[in-house]
Amino acid sequence: MIEPTSELVRYSVTAGVATIALDSPAKRNALSQALLSQLMARIHEAQADSEVRVIVLTHTGPVFCSGMDLSEARGVGASEMGINAFPKLLQTLWDSPKPVVARVAGPARAGGVGLIAACDLAVCIRSATFAFSEVRLGIVPAVISATVLPRLSPRAAHELFLTGSVFDGVRAADIGLVNAAVEEDELDAATASYVADLVKGGPIALGAVKALLRRPPAATMAQDLTELLEISARLFASDEGQEGIRAYGEKRSPRWVPARPD
Repeated sequence: MIEPTSELVRYSVTAGVATIALDSPAKRNALSQALLSQLMARIHEAQADSEVRVIVLTHTGPVFCSGMDLSEARGVGASEMGINAFPKLLQTLWDSPKPVVARVAGPARAGGVGLIAACDLAVCIRSATFAFSEVRLGIVPAVISATVLPRLSPRAAHELFLTGSVFDGVRAADIGLVNAAVEEDELDAATASYVADLVKGGPIALGAVKALLRRPPAATMAQDLTELLEISARLFASDEGQEGIRAYGEKRSPRWVPARPD
């Protein structure tokens, strides 16, 4: 059930998908202390819910997220303005054992781009705009670089971090910030397509794949293969792995695939 609009973050769960929407359109969904706190709580709620298989991060209003709430930053230190909560939020998204999909139907700036980069998959409309605007304010995109730099090509990162230039959804897809840029009327279908594919994966396997994608290689190829074989064997022997193999042989969906709503 969606929370009252007095909340800064809306939350609903349908057919294994938790939708978390930034809902402070009057402030362009700026990352205030209150919004950060509510967003973190909702992400934890989704992660703790055994019925939730995928998390979709989206927004109400025309702007996805304008970044940190600068009205809280005037004349205060980082701890006072709540910026210390932001790295924890990014890490929570990045390390989420449940896949997170960003659905972006409007502009994102600075910290808002960091949120998108922290998600596993992202789809935006072609007309959405993005910018690392920090340098033009005399500050640095330091914290968000942890999630953004692994996504972007190095040349694009240098250009966009240094210039603060605005770029559109098409270029965001070209440089790796998002997976796809689509027309506005195609956004919901594109998001639903990613979600439909994700819920077919085993919950434990999805978390293991996320860890695999971010796993540093071992010192030698032999050691690397030994460790990877152990991961593979563990998942094959797991209850989930055995259920998937049985389902394949019986030509049915595994038990973990959520039932579609009527």
